[in-house]
Amino acid sequence: MIKIKKTRFALLVSIFALTLTNGQTQTSDDNYRKPITETLQKMESLFHIKISDDRGLLKDKELDYADWRIQQDNLEVSLANVLAPFELMYFKQPDGSYQIRKYEHYKTSIDKATDKLHYLTNLYPTLTAWQTRKKLLQDCMRTSLGLDKALPMPKSKPILTPIRNYKNYSVENIGLEILPGVYTTGSIYKPYPLNKKAPIIITPNGHFGDGRYRADEQKRCAILAQMGAIVVSYDLFAWGESLLQFPSETHRNSIAATIQALSGIRLLDYIATIKYADVTRVGVTGGSGGGSHTMFLAALDDRITVSVPVVMVSSHFSGGCPCESGRGIHLCGNGTNNAEIAAMAAPKPQLVISDGGDWTAFVPELEFPFIQKTYDLYGKKNLVENAHFPKEGHDYGVSKRLAMYPFMAKYLGLDLNKVKNKKGEIDESTCVIEPYEKMFVFGDKGEKLPANALKDIDKLYEMFGEKNNKVYDVKK
Repeated sequence: MIKIKKTRFALLVSIFALTLTNGQTQTSDDNYRKPITETLQKMESLFHIKISDDRGLLKDKELDYADWRIQQDNLEVSLANVLAPFELMYFKQPDGSYQIRKYEHYKTSIDKATDKLHYLTNLYPTLTAWQTRKKLLQDCMRTSLGLDKALPMPKSKPILTPIRNYKNYSVENIGLEILPGVYTTGSIYKPYPLNKKAPIIITPNGHFGDGRYRADEQKRCAILAQMGAIVVSYDLFAWGESLLQFPSETHRNSIAATIQALSGIRLLDYIATIKYADVTRVGVTGGSGGGSHTMFLAALDDRITVSVPVVMVSSHFSGGCPCESGRGIHLCGNGTNNAEIAAMAAPKPQLVISDGGDWTAFVPELEFPFIQKTYDLYGKKNLVENAHFPKEGHDYGVSKRLAMYPFMAKYLGLDLNKVKNKKGEIDESTCVIEPYEKMFVFGDKGEKLPANALKDIDKLYEMFGEKNNKVYDVKK
């Protein structure tokens, strides 16, 4: 009896201690206000967990009705109740702890992503159900991006620079007017000589350093051209030569996603008119943000026959740049993610390239099996593959390129032997790395930019029947 009384007494002391803050009882007089850190400490004790605020996001924050927000039988609801007023969120870590982060619409926790993939798997158990879902997603994505409102491509001739011939391939630069006064700029790599049918490969750029001018991007395009493909690499919106029309801060406008998607589609429209271009064999590959647009193009353009999205297929991260996640396409179908968007390429061959140093770290266990199930609905599970590099980080580095080349060769009918050295290894040293000035379409200082080039972001929005509501944070 004495032992029981002592236990009850200890419990009462614990409860009493948890209701006090700095020796003061919480009452309705001050709306039960207290520091959020103290409420989270109480939750740590109640749920036997560890909550980490390693970025100091909780400092000096106080919350009305703080402890009332705790739902004793549901940890995650309690965390959401406490964090949401400050636009904060939590991420559950593999060790069971929870990290506090700013709310970001393009991120979720891995456990929630896992639940979402499980939900989606059960949503379409048959091929017919999946095809209905895919059509719904496609229609919504086109509308969200604004592609259904895009004006016809002007009939102006593309601006092409003189061709530079190298060993087994050539390069020329292109300025293509995809909308009235809006030019997409890039470089076209072709087999040299080009005297027979050649597949097409579209390579959307990501946010890596120098964009399409960087050495590894040039190597990738040159090798694919030597293997027998017509390859086009193009600038992001408000990057590279696009900066002649739109300043860098406008890359953070949601319209960037629209223009980048439209650029890929309309460049393909043009390349398809080139003599010897084989429109029955079309590949697409890019890394990071270019990986996002690789998935978008493969999902939306039925001409794409092979896709290789690199370091971007993730169910818990949809891209932090508005050029990826700024148009709400991940709200389509009452919520989708990049894993499901990648699955929309089914049953066409797809190689998902991932690594251990970014948000694709769990692809082999999480996203890839989900994508395989979608391919399996077609009986084509063998047409999707995963190349995972657990000790590598976020890039389109040489090992990732060496995984991509054979896959493209296999499904586009390219010749790997044309890029192998005497040891039988793919040799990128045959590629010529061109300086910036050789890759410009409009001259070293933009002096050749057409007179009709649009330079007003507001008017660009107006082309799609929209208004630019972006607020710019410009430092004075």
